[in-house]
Amino acid sequence: MLENPRSPRVRSVARLAKRRVRDETGLFLLEGPQAVREALTYRPHGIVELFATPTAAEKHTDLGHHAADAGIELTYTTDHVLAAMADTVTPQGVLAVARQFPVRVADVLAASPRLLAVCEQVRDPGNLGTIIRAADAAGADAVILTGRTVDPYNPKVVRSTTGSLFHVPIAVGGELADVTAAARAAGLWIVAADVKGDDLLAARESGALARRTAWLFGNEARGLDDDALPLADAALRLPIYGQAESLNLATAASVCLYESAFAHRASVTDR
Repeated sequence: MLENPRSPRVRSVARLAKRRVRDETGLFLLEGPQAVREALTYRPHGIVELFATPTAAEKHTDLGHHAADAGIELTYTTDHVLAAMADTVTPQGVLAVARQFPVRVADVLAASPRLLAVCEQVRDPGNLGTIIRAADAAGADAVILTGRTVDPYNPKVVRSTTGSLFHVPIAVGGELADVTAAARAAGLWIVAADVKGDDLLAARESGALARRTAWLFGNEARGLDDDALPLADAALRLPIYGQAESLNLATAASVCLYESAFAHRASVTDR
């Protein structure tokens, strides 16, 4: 059992909260039983180390069984040690170190995707994690991160995905102009989610949302820059029926992705 919160092993895990260390090592931190469960189910070969307190291991016995089946050693720790490694204030007693697994934009587009979420300069980890989770739920084929979008392996992003990080491919890097050009060449309709755009309901009624679509989502505060909008084939906005000034980025992205998902499935049913 690990008992010393100042040991080199504990410190090396804790350092993964820093972007520089994640970039250097190619590793990232997984916290909580749900995230670890999804990793054990979908990418067990990517888990480097697995830690749990005896109390948490007893509560989540399935994790120990999955780990044993995958040949992964479970290391027990004290509560103090796990707290020293974790990024959260109140960790849930289970933590893992895993290898990063980004994909290339070219590989995403080569798979003939029907629905993509492209995030340009999304800076809030909670927003990005929620967009990844929504993309997964809506059946999107991938999420592409461009510009200075926050690192998808940031601990807060990982927690916000609640395991969806392991379900949907995430391509990192590249400039928005290059990504949109490649997506258009691959046959995708490029749509910017923008408050200055046309009413999304009109696009729904026209059947346009049934097309293979790459949605562009911009920065939380500024949206998409003015020079980014011409990169899209269309710009659409969600109507505001109440008195709200605007919608949270992740909420708006969820609605847009689901509108496309509904249209895609309706078009298949109508055939």
